[in-house]
Amino acid sequence: MPDTVQAALLGLVQGATEFLPVSSSAHLILARAFFGFDGDKFGLAFDVACHVGTLIAVLIYFRQDLMRMVAALPRFNPAADEESRLIGLLAVGTVPAVAAGLAFRHLIEELRTPTVAAVTLALGAVLFFVAERGAKSRSDRSLTVTEALLIGVAQALALVPGVSRSGATITVALMLGLRRTEAARFIFLLAIPAILGAAASEAPKLLRLGVEGGGVLIVTGIVASAIVGYAAVKYFIRYLGNHSLAAFAWYRIALAATVVVWLYAVAAP
Repeated sequence: MPDTVQAALLGLVQGATEFLPVSSSAHLILARAFFGFDGDKFGLAFDVACHVGTLIAVLIYFRQDLMRMVAALPRFNPAADEESRLIGLLAVGTVPAVAAGLAFRHLIEELRTPTVAAVTLALGAVLFFVAERGAKSRSDRSLTVTEALLIGVAQALALVPGVSRSGATITVALMLGLRRTEAARFIFLLAIPAILGAAASEAPKLLRLGVEGGGVLIVTGIVASAIVGYAAVKYFIRYLGNHSLAAFAWYRIALAATVVVWLYAVAAP
């Protein structure tokens, strides 16, 4: 299979799974493992490039919210202005992911295995069922700084493959009683600075790939993930308006079971 086709397929996988609570990193790792894609060409740097595509998607989708926040910066006053308060909550929620990314960068690389993905996919599914219990009536306007920090810690845990950024953060948001659609809005906005930080940290690798002839692969991955990512975030938010996370929980369990069977088949003599 040509490298550009592989890049497009991985970009499609990234775009479809970044905003769904099924873990894009796990799907990229499993896609490479199942189909034997080149781990050097399509490693962490390529994953980050695909994340840039989904970042473009979420920037476009939430462009009006972002413009309002930018307009609020000159008058920044969290105590009196809702947009300023949201900026402050997003800033607080971003801190754990930045700290974890800097402190455990090398460990994260070592955890990028199908076995880890299978375990975390299954555990996440169980937490989805737990999170769905209880009333979901709170607005994101009622979020406190402490609660934003808790959601930020969940986002930091999503650095482990299989946890899922959207899955972990929406699980905590639902446990706090937030309505699903408003929880989704907050966690997707929270993802923007985290993805920006990841892209910045991997920028040297991305530039090196471009110099070594991998620029076409990077662009292909970014474009594919951006197009599919926009559709995913748009329809996922609509879906959450009337549905629970149960379907995604069962999907994660089925995928984890498939990985276990595949690992056993590979290890078998």
